[in-house]
Amino acid sequence: MAVIYQVLRRRVSSLVCRLHSTYVRKMRYLNQLKEDDSLCRQAQASGTFYLFHNLSPFLQKVGKKYLVPQLSTAEMKLVLETLPEAEQWLEKSVLIGCSDEHRPHFALDLGALDKSAIESELQGSFTDLRKALFVVDGKDSPLLALAQSLLRWHDSHQYCSKTGQPTQKNLAGSKRVCHASGVTYYPQMSPVVITLVSDGSRCLLARQPLFPAGMFTALSGFCDIGENVEETVRREVAEEVGLEVESLRYSASQHWPFPSSSLMIACHALVGAQRAEISMDSLELEEARWFGLEEIVEGLKREPRSSKQDDGSFLPWFPPKQAIAHQLICEWVQQQSA
Repeated sequence: MAVIYQVLRRRVSSLVCRLHSTYVRKMRYLNQLKEDDSLCRQAQASGTFYLFHNLSPFLQKVGKKYLVPQLSTAEMKLVLETLPEAEQWLEKSVLIGCSDEHRPHFALDLGALDKSAIESELQGSFTDLRKALFVVDGKDSPLLALAQSLLRWHDSHQYCSKTGQPTQKNLAGSKRVCHASGVTYYPQMSPVVITLVSDGSRCLLARQPLFPAGMFTALSGFCDIGENVEETVRREVAEEVGLEVESLRYSASQHWPFPSSSLMIACHALVGAQRAEISMDSLELEEARWFGLEEIVEGLKREPRSSKQDDGSFLPWFPPKQAIAHQLICEWVQQQSA
């Protein structure tokens, strides 16, 4: 028995090492592409491309599913064949990842070209990213979010803030350089806390005026300079709903491309049940209220189009599973159920 155990243990250890080494090789390959323009140029010849038009990703509908097509370099050249400088167009792309087999993925925005012509040729449509993230497969959502954030950053950082001179991106798109000043700019994310507040038996959800009708979610806000995560959570909860956090715990994090590129830091916060009267900041929020377990469970089953009632009002519904707010709400339900 001991011999069998040792054999199984060695096999598991060997598998873990192989998986780890695959990941390490992949990360080092991506880093090489970011640092070496000539290597990145070679990678473009064998890579795949995700297309955008003015930051909206290209999707194809097959039956009831929405797919994110990955075009080969040859297919890209067919799309760009009417342009005099097709190769230079490919160099406008940005590196967003690679497969385990080291096939690199790039994103390219074709906003300068005719949108309807591309959609007709490729038999698909450019879709607003907020809608796209909730209809595509879960493995594609992070890549689309990353791609749009990186494309947006390059579009808004074409000039040096110190000299006003044009900046130039490296081929992978991992940085921009102002050759007049020598300053190098790197893409950045803004830290944002998203917090599910509970008083022990209820959780607090809110909505802003710009939200789709009926949608409630957890409280969120940007970290101020000088704050840590704990301080931001306590301040945001105090500002938005007038409650004082007694304790909090970290849950998870997620990159989110809105409004530009944010790192969502998800937390659970507990407030005292005896001091749980909401005092809402009406400049920030349209509505904030407590939800019981049963109402949360029903809301998780509800989709946006099924929330409208005969009288025109809307039943509460919550962000879909791709959003980290959904994870927070599900964790709270599991905790209450336990």
